[in-house]
Amino acid sequence: MRKRKPKKRIIQPDPRFSDPMVTQFVNNMMWSGKKATSYALFYEAMDMIQEKTGEDPHEMWKKAVQNVTPNVEVKSKRIGGATFQIPSEIRPARRLSVGMKWLIKYSRARNGKGYGEKLAAEVIAASKGEGAAVKKKEDTHKMAESNRAFAHFR
Repeated sequence: MRKRKPKKRIIQPDPRFSDPMVTQFVNNMMWSGKKATSYALFYEAMDMIQEKTGEDPHEMWKKAVQNVTPNVEVKSKRIGGATFQIPSEIRPARRLSVGMKWLIKYSRARNGKGYGEKLAAEVIAASKGEGAAVKKKEDTHKMAESNRAFAHFR
């Protein structure tokens, strides 16, 4: 067991939008410590969103993250030889983190030329309430709803 809870690290805001949430997203996107590359890809995607839709890309990205963010999740728990999927609420920090990771995962799985284009396409789709990341959220919510009978095992 831990002696005490670890301190929450303060995330610095990003250079263009001055938003710590963007920095968190870029940190999740980053591979092998290449933060500058991740920022370049993220800003490239934002520029593509700007020219495709003509709307504010930062607001569109925020809406996409909000649309992808789940409220409940299911956790497996073994009770008396059987494994049950038990639905549970997600704490806000984890909720945001899971939403961002899904957006990144499904934008990487998309087909397109270059990651900037893939991310831009997924963000546009997610902000409209479409796309693979939004489908993942809906599937998670459906699974939690169908296993609501096991909620008392929590």
